[in-house]
Amino acid sequence: MNPSNLAPLCQAPSSEVRSPLIQFPAGAVDCHAHVCGPATQFPYAQERIYTPPDATLESYQALLKMLGVDRAVLVQPSVYGTDNSAMLAALKSNPQQLRGVAVISNDPHKATDQDLANLHAAGVRGLRCNIVDIADKSAGLPIEQLKNLAKRIQPFGWHLELLMHVNEYPDLAKTFEDFPVDLVFGHFGYTHAKYGVADKGFQGLLDLMKHQRAWVKMTGPYRICDGDLPYVDMRPFNDAVIKANPNRLIWGSDWPHVMVKKQMPHDADLCDLLGSWVQDTSLRNSILVDNPCILYDFLALKS
Repeated sequence: MNPSNLAPLCQAPSSEVRSPLIQFPAGAVDCHAHVCGPATQFPYAQERIYTPPDATLESYQALLKMLGVDRAVLVQPSVYGTDNSAMLAALKSNPQQLRGVAVISNDPHKATDQDLANLHAAGVRGLRCNIVDIADKSAGLPIEQLKNLAKRIQPFGWHLELLMHVNEYPDLAKTFEDFPVDLVFGHFGYTHAKYGVADKGFQGLLDLMKHQRAWVKMTGPYRICDGDLPYVDMRPFNDAVIKANPNRLIWGSDWPHVMVKKQMPHDADLCDLLGSWVQDTSLRNSILVDNPCILYDFLALKS
């Protein structure tokens, strides 16, 4: 990663107060968002590739209210490294509304089993591994390291969330066929639309979904296509993951949309985009409510 003085400042999310046209169901979960700052209280790591504007819990909760989303999963952003303090403080503020996905050291002496137990008690239900930003990729995917980490979190019923470009791994399905825990892939597998749905890596992801081995986050379409809203190049990927296994899909806003270098999307428009891509109400409710309750251990709503 670059020194902090070279880490560019990200553009801020839209401040326009505007609710989506679609009404999300009660208990809907935003499964991918980040809390950043305030930097004066939770300073960012010196080694980082970007500098986010403060995107505080208070601002995020106001966004959830505006969107009509009841619950959320906070994912540890890379700017904090393995210091989960900002996320844990947010989880503590509302343990019924929030769950977390943490990042820990690979060294078991720096992240002990007791540390994992403490994270679980705080509301963490998964670990995130950033494969995209691995400094040395010449050795390939660190599969043994990932398996060892998975075995440590298996007793807690956690999953491993991978930020990786699946198109770079044509043997993805074979590589992860006997993995110890469920896998979650962010941003539709993070493969650029130009590679198409026939790409071997993406097809491997679909195969893992079909065999109940992987979940996919329907997040960040703006990150993996060249155009702006409505991101038409991403529609085939949306349709492909739904066909593969709709019970393994979850949705997230990706707020505050760090490192977006194109037109900043408004979160209300992202909600409406889901509505246009997933028009079946029952399916949409599964993606927004039922599936996240299973993956993140939220209490199901009483009927």
